[in-house]
Amino acid sequence: MIKIRSMKESDISVISKYISDLGWGSKTDTLKKYLFEQSSGERDIFIAEYDGELAAYVTILWIPSYKPFNEKNIPEIKDLFAFYEYRKKGIATQLMDKAESRIKEKGYKTVGLGVGLYSDYGTAQRMYIKRGYNFDGLGINYDGEILKSGIDVRVDDSLGLCLTKELC
Repeated sequence: MIKIRSMKESDISVISKYISDLGWGSKTDTLKKYLFEQSSGERDIFIAEYDGELAAYVTILWIPSYKPFNEKNIPEIKDLFAFYEYRKKGIATQLMDKAESRIKEKGYKTVGLGVGLYSDYGTAQRMYIKRGYNFDGLGINYDGEILKSGIDVRVDDSLGLCLTKELC
């Protein structure tokens, strides 16, 4: 059974350990920042539990750093992550449903998100298209900066493409 709730401080160590065990380094400082931003209203963080175990999370950044979203007052869904053993169980879908519902509830008509471009993001890319997200038309960006033709870039988590969806 899937339960969705807001993030609490004790979630930080669980998520950080999982990500650290993957060899991706510590995420503790980032998660502490997220929790602070949640308490100040800058960000919402939803945690999904599967049979009582922390399984995934997603955040909503109400004032995005991606300039085109910021200029149009489009909140951004960020950092959707499901623990590997809990993938393909509908958890990310339910988190996205919750995030989109929360955004609509706050009166927004459009939601945005960014997705990485290399193969690790393939599942997310497909999910977003199936959910009705469309390219924002501005091309690829690196760490939120829109790239121009002829630029050499490193293919990593900072290279992405942004998408938007109209909420009905």
